Amino acid sequence: MRTITLLQPGHILFGNGCADQCAEDLLARGYRRVFLVSSPPLVELGLIALLVSALEAGGAEVVVYAEIDREPTVSMAEVAIENARALNPDAIVGVGGGSAMDVAKVVAALHDGDQRVSDILGIGLLEGRRTFLACLPTTAGTGSEVSPNAIMLDEAANLKKGAVSPHLVCDAAYVDPMLTVTMPPALTAATGMDAMCHCVEAYLNLNPHPIVDLLVLEGVRLIGANLRRAVEDGDDLEAREQMALGSLYGGLALGSVNTNGVHALSYPLGSEFHVAHGISNAVLLPYVLEFNLSAMPDRYAQVARALGAEEGSAVEETARSGMDALKQLSADVGIPTRMSDLGVSREALPRMAEAAYTVQRLLRNNPRPMSVGDILKIYETAY
Repeated sequence: MRTITLLQPGHILFGNGCADQCAEDLLARGYRRVFLVSSPPLVELGLIALLVSALEAGGAEVVVYAEIDREPTVSMAEVAIENARALNPDAIVGVGGGSAMDVAKVVAALHDGDQRVSDILGIGLLEGRRTFLACLPTTAGTGSEVSPNAIMLDEAANLKKGAVSPHLVCDAAYVDPMLTVTMPPALTAATGMDAMCHCVEAYLNLNPHPIVDLLVLEGVRLIGANLRRAVEDGDDLEAREQMALGSLYGGLALGSVNTNGVHALSYPLGSEFHVAHGISNAVLLPYVLEFNLSAMPDRYAQVARALGAEEGSAVEETARSGMDALKQLSADVGIPTRMSDLGVSREALPRMAEAAYTVQRLLRNNPRPMSVGDILKIYETAY
């Protein structure tokens, strides 16, 4: 059994209404200058109003930076950092999906130092973080609230890249299913399939670990049983709770095991064609799983069982039953089945394959080695 390092916030709250505790905790710690990173729809929906008013009532000055309106770029993060410097905050709070939380992470790490965002893209390049950081996810989800990653588009390379560091793990995460109730069906579907990919890829991984296996198999079960319900009825609070829990389990796997081929191949779709991250992953998932199946059919069969798929007469038959169940789940929640449905041009596939091959921090976890040619074949099959 390999040695594993479990990276997670020192303080995780989970449960309906737990977001209300965030202001109380910040004030109790003595923080009085709070820079809050969020997105325009969350301001419009009033999801941050109670947090802001509670902080202000306790004597804190709060600056709301709700400008994260799409998946972030390096330049977007740099602008957020400059805005934070005007406040000289003693606490940063990220409220939103992965985009807002990822920007909040880099703001907390860089607003009072000399490094720039481009300096920390990679593994272990961030020198440190001195400012308290809290994250409140409003999707279920990216798992960013408990991961050591911040993903953004490097415009210079036209490729999504990750800053990966223990210093990007937030100090406190408040996973409140109530914050996800206002998610529209399409976003519920996309983020839910992203969470499913985190769980599936962490289990079907070249570098798995029994501790993580327990979490992500349960994540597969929870998401598989509840995503349809959450998409069909956003007010189904039981489904929202189970989805938030499944997403949390997938997020906890990102720091210690991480994802592999699906996420690596999805990056160019987001970089060049601006396809939403969860959609990219969901579309590519069955095709990458097909490529990897021969490497670990027994573990595939375990995923199938977690999904409640039909048991076959042989391990591979059970494994394929699970793959079919994932395809059906994705289709049932309205995810397209092919890259051509996403506005991707066939001419782009070769350069996308070259770009995906550079994401070696994820491809090294893939159950089978992937060459540029292999990636191109997967893209062509998925097209």
